Amino acid sequence: MKRQKNTKTKKKNASNLKSTLYIKFIIVYMIFGFLSVFTVATLTSGLTHRYLKSSTISSMYREANILATDYLPGYFDESLSLSDVSVQLDGMRIYLGSAIWFVDPKGRLIVSSQSEQYPSAPEAIENFNPAESGSSTYQEGTYHDFFSEDVITVIAPVTQNFSTKGYLLIHKALSDVSETRRLLMRPAYITLILIYLMSFIILLAFQFFIYQPLRKITEAATQYASGNLEYEIPVTTEDEMGYLSASLNYMSSHLRDMEDYQKKFVANVSHDFRSPLTSIKGYVEAMADGTIPQEMQEKYLKIILFETERLTDLTNDLLTLNEFDTQHLPLDKSVFDIHETIKNTAASFEGVCTQKKISIELILASRRLNVLADKQKIQQVFYNLIDNAIKFSETDSSIIVETTERGEKVYISVKDYGIGIPRDALPKIWERFYKTDASRGKDKKGTGLGLTIVKEIIQAHGENINVISTEGVGTEFTFSLPKG
Repeated sequence: MKRQKNTKTKKKNASNLKSTLYIKFIIVYMIFGFLSVFTVATLTSGLTHRYLKSSTISSMYREANILATDYLPGYFDESLSLSDVSVQLDGMRIYLGSAIWFVDPKGRLIVSSQSEQYPSAPEAIENFNPAESGSSTYQEGTYHDFFSEDVITVIAPVTQNFSTKGYLLIHKALSDVSETRRLLMRPAYITLILIYLMSFIILLAFQFFIYQPLRKITEAATQYASGNLEYEIPVTTEDEMGYLSASLNYMSSHLRDMEDYQKKFVANVSHDFRSPLTSIKGYVEAMADGTIPQEMQEKYLKIILFETERLTDLTNDLLTLNEFDTQHLPLDKSVFDIHETIKNTAASFEGVCTQKKISIELILASRRLNVLADKQKIQQVFYNLIDNAIKFSETDSSIIVETTERGEKVYISVKDYGIGIPRDALPKIWERFYKTDASRGKDKKGTGLGLTIVKEIIQAHGENINVISTEGVGTEFTFSLPKG
């Protein structure tokens, strides 16, 4: 009940997390739109206005100086009439869209031309000062309150024979610059709105390509956390999300296999420990309560000793395998004579072989053959393989240990002429605690871990081990080691 409640809580939290994530992206999208409009409306608009104003002033100043220098002096040497000057000013006024005044040095009006939006020019400019703008090429304001709105005013002197005869004043309303800016910004705003609407496609793409797969992955993680390793994420793409989904599916499959393996491992260990412990307990209790008479206790003490040895072997094998499981198995590699190791290991089985009338034949490639490996662990490999061969060999048979040199490798084989291994059992012999039916009937002391340890040691050296077996004929194990 508590686990179910925790599962519901995890699902609820995951749902809230997913909703929060989606809302965050919506908020980011809206903030992006607001900042875009704000940037265009302030920064872009201000920069455009500043550029238009600067461009307008430059154009007015340039045209005023050209007219004042090249054309208007003709009025004072009487080569131009007042009518000619008026026509020229009208053309300039139409071109610039401004008000143009031509005055004498005292500020009295000679002639003017202005658009309808501008008031008529005064007869004279009171307190006229052509230098009032200082070092600037223009001045901004209502110009002595002659205009009802701010204008840009440019003043250019008209000189003849190095003497100032008059001044040309050009006035242009700032509102014209603002209107030009507004007309230019309208397409920018329309483009911005279209881009913002089109960027909604990005949000939809996020929805389908990131958010939806992420929801499935999050749901899978929730299912795995609640113990449901059967849950599988549908993989529909070949991108990073698809790769992540496939990886999680592989992980869940691996975890299921590990869970099954752990259950099987615990069951096997429990079974292999329970049997000898039950025997030991039963015999000890029988001797303690007098069920077994004293004269027969020696027999049962030997049985207890035998079962104790079984427990010791099983414990040692489990500790050895644990070193491999940590993936930090230390290999103390050195160069040694593999033939000497084979001879010493074979000699340790002399008593067992004599009892079962089994001979061990050594076919060695040379008198001495060096290899580079962990001597102690390779000796354990030989011990397990020869011990295994003796278990399944018939009386009056032989076991052959042979070495062969091929290039930079040394190949060692251990061959017996025993009962062999069934074809369907060959792939399973490397599994932990696996025992064939023949093994269970023939050897009660085996732990089912010997061949697993052999394979782990050989693979730790970066080498391989293979097996060939035929029922009723025999079995041969072959592995390789690098030359020393």
